[in-house]
Amino acid sequence: MDNIFTDEYFMKKALQEAETAFEKGEIPVGAIIVIDNKIIARSHNLTELLNDVTAHAEMQSITAAANFLGGKYLKDCTLYVTLEPCQMCAGALYWSQISKIVFGASDEQRGFITLGTKLHPKTQINHGVLEVECASIMKRFFVEKRK
Repeated sequence: MDNIFTDEYFMKKALQEAETAFEKGEIPVGAIIVIDNKIIARSHNLTELLNDVTAHAEMQSITAAANFLGGKYLKDCTLYVTLEPCQMCAGALYWSQISKIVFGASDEQRGFITLGTKLHPKTQINHGVLEVECASIMKRFFVEKRK
């Protein structure tokens, strides 16, 4: 029997969070954190609602996952996020010692790779998962915003 719990499966869950952000007028980034194929945190950008520049989807999910696990380290966890994390989020992910980060669309201006931000040495990265879909929601948001 095939394992349905693929990176694409979980990225679709992160995209659902991005759609929720879109509907709220937030920049549509969604994130989930998974351990042992179980979603333990789901979030989306809340910077407008909370009037807080640090309320990125990744930051919200790190907090929720740490609360769920009862500790600050996210070893054996995977973050699925629709957009490449910024350097602030990458720094928080470094300190969380998350095991794996999977992102959809690259952020060639503000992403941690472009800016040279380091992750924890044991953190694995997979990118480009459902990249077209993840980039599409961002483009749609900014087209609507500029109308």
